[in-house]
Amino acid sequence: MQGAAMVEFAIVVVPLLLLAMGVAEFGQAIYQYEALTKATRDATRYLSSYLSTDPAYPIASAQCLAVYGSTTCPAGSATPLVNGLTTSMVVVCDSSHTTGCQDASDPPQFSNVPTYDTNNGASNGAPTGSVNLVEVKIKGFQYTPIETFFNLQGLIFGDIFTVMRQAS
Repeated sequence: MQGAAMVEFAIVVVPLLLLAMGVAEFGQAIYQYEALTKATRDATRYLSSYLSTDPAYPIASAQCLAVYGSTTCPAGSATPLVNGLTTSMVVVCDSSHTTGCQDASDPPQFSNVPTYDTNNGASNGAPTGSVNLVEVKIKGFQYTPIETFFNLQGLIFGDIFTVMRQAS
């Protein structure tokens, strides 16, 4: 009987360990994705209070905010919020900055987007005003696995982005 229990345990332990490691990897992927999403939200919210035409428009500060959680990039080998994230992966798109902003996920226009207001707008249903948009996205982030056993080193997340109304 004791030998049969050992054989059953040996048969069950391998799939059980693989399942536990798979759950941990999946949890790590979700954690990294959510951390990147929060980083784009924070940077977009920061830029939404500025005009894109402002001479002191803080793109570099927004990139630092997305990567390090601070508007100033630390010197040296500082640790980013998510391992592998760099400021070169953070792209800012708005009415004045459109380099790298031609993906299918990007709005067709970033400036003078018409707004409709059924309560206070024109009676003919025409646009009653316009807004400017700002988008911060992270492009080309490569997933950093916990364990190399599953061979997930080449997994690259799709663009992670946030779009908000910008100050007018």
